[in-house]
Amino acid sequence: MTESPLGLTIFDTDMRVVWGNVSTDLELGGVAQYTGRPAADLFPEGEIISWHHPPTEDQLMRHVLTTGEAVIGMHYRGRAPMDPEREHVWSCSYYRLVDARGEPLGLFEESVDITDRYRAQERLSLLVRAGQHIGASLDVRRTAAELTDVAVPQLADEVQVDLPQAVIEGRQPPTGSAPGHSLLRMHGRSPEEFRTSPVSYPPSSPQATSLATGRPVVDAAACKAPDDAGSASHSCLFVPLRVRDAVLGLATFRRSRNPDPFGPEEQTLAEELAERAAVGIDNARRYTREHATALVLQRSLLPQHLPPQSAVDVAYRYLPADSRVGVGGDWFDVIPLSGARVGLIVGDVVGHGVQAAATMGQLRATVRTLAQLDLDPAELLTRLDDLVGQGTEPEADDGLNGEALGVTCLYAIYDPVSGRCVWASAGHPPPIVADAGGSVALPSLAPGPPLGLGTGMPYENVELDLPTGSVVALFTDGVVEGRSQDIDTGINRLAQVLTWQRFPLEELCDRALTVLPPGPQADDAALLLVRTRRLDAGQVTDAELPAEPAMVAQARTLTERQLETWGLSELAFTAELVVSELVTNAIRYAAGPVMLRLIQDRCLLCEVSDGAHTAPHLRRARKDDEGGRGLFLVAQLSRRWGTRYTASGKTIWAELALPDLQVSGSGAGYRGGHGTG
Repeated sequence: MTESPLGLTIFDTDMRVVWGNVSTDLELGGVAQYTGRPAADLFPEGEIISWHHPPTEDQLMRHVLTTGEAVIGMHYRGRAPMDPEREHVWSCSYYRLVDARGEPLGLFEESVDITDRYRAQERLSLLVRAGQHIGASLDVRRTAAELTDVAVPQLADEVQVDLPQAVIEGRQPPTGSAPGHSLLRMHGRSPEEFRTSPVSYPPSSPQATSLATGRPVVDAAACKAPDDAGSASHSCLFVPLRVRDAVLGLATFRRSRNPDPFGPEEQTLAEELAERAAVGIDNARRYTREHATALVLQRSLLPQHLPPQSAVDVAYRYLPADSRVGVGGDWFDVIPLSGARVGLIVGDVVGHGVQAAATMGQLRATVRTLAQLDLDPAELLTRLDDLVGQGTEPEADDGLNGEALGVTCLYAIYDPVSGRCVWASAGHPPPIVADAGGSVALPSLAPGPPLGLGTGMPYENVELDLPTGSVVALFTDGVVEGRSQDIDTGINRLAQVLTWQRFPLEELCDRALTVLPPGPQADDAALLLVRTRRLDAGQVTDAELPAEPAMVAQARTLTERQLETWGLSELAFTAELVVSELVTNAIRYAAGPVMLRLIQDRCLLCEVSDGAHTAPHLRRARKDDEGGRGLFLVAQLSRRWGTRYTASGKTIWAELALPDLQVSGSGAGYRGGHGTG
């Protein structure tokens, strides 16, 4: 007959031991020595662990004695007199004993040692918790903090994570050198509390042994407090952080309050936690590297220096998303166009990472190419939409890649001669305009569909006259929208900032950043602020010429006189020759009057407009050809030349370099085009 595993004990009404069975006797090393003594003497350092705020054992027993309510399955932790080196857990139940009249006689305790089962359940729950928390982020420090948060205090009183600087920065772990060299120790319960300090291990240390063998090492003698105060821990467990064939670092589990050494099962548990942490750290390392690569790519593809132009003053800001989100594909650009005009664009690529940044670069290059064709905004977006749509077709090997699908962008052209701005939108928020008096408006703009969706809906131009000194804000949704802020609220806040439009643009940009949604950036934020300028009337001259051959000489004379007025007489011969060829072509091949415009800006602009929609083409004339050399001369004498189409016909333009950039006129200097990215 075997003895019962249940410990049975009887207490009187004063909570003193009266009797115990054989199991209790063996556990206490003889129950007789405790007879008549208080229950608290049995396990003086024990505690109830069933509740968050448990009562003392004496309080619980008196409650049962007073109320008669039995307590079943209460968990109690302590050290048995016959096994003081090991902490035990018992499942205890208490019942009140009464006589025939119902008067209390005392308490009856039933207990069973569940240490092994309890610890197995703890280990299982710890692994479940580890699966839910470790590696949940893509941040090396946060993953190390997650390991600490899971392991403390159930497995250890403190956890330290030692990693090479290369791993923390997202690079490959070092190979071919001693594993303990050049490590950084991180210890704390959260990334914000983490303290980092350099550490190295002697070759004979248990840490170096663990890293070299790839196996856990238990060594109490090697335990030192993290602050190097020299206070000893009861036990230390060193576990290498291994992933595939690489060792990323070392995790140290310390027990300073718990005197129990790490047993084999706890070593196995620590290895599993370290393995999960190593995978999470490696994923975070790879993500950090990709994020850094995408950020470098993104910044390299954004404008490094804004081009010189006289139409607008410019300032901008670009803020990448939080590293846990990843770099996005927001972009902006300022594109000088013919006729002293300027193109302004801002766009947002769907998604994050290297692919989004690369797609942004493709789109920016494509937009700049299309803009040089002098297309109006609606036409440019239509062609861009076609290119994006081609990239989404099966087995398409041309057009933009499929990542560009759903991109939103806004393209605007501002003309400093007329003060007119024309823009169109592909699913992008409209700009915010503040006039020189500080009044702010959101122009009505019916945006077309995002790029590449194939809806067949047209893009429409919106025109607006902008007085000199107006401030226009073009932005992506990351500037005005966040997890805790809807887009309308953000737009209203940005509009409020623009009421201070008399401030310098750089200061306005800084003020605009204060309206960003609080907390980590959930998306990229790109902001482009421009202040409009107008060319002085003295910088522009227009003349309407009848379509008669005799008018070519008049055009030359007008050009000569105007250049003399501007102090550019030494450029007169070249300019006359260019104007003569352009006017001759217009009179010969077009019908109706011819318009001649000269603009003194950062270069001399010569423009000839007519009512025809056919453009001349540059070709190589043969020796016996009587014509065909006019455009060749224009191309050779000009810095740039081209054609742009209008509703009433076309304009042929040519730019001639000035002999001296310090020309007269308030529009010749360049005051904008700077900012921080």
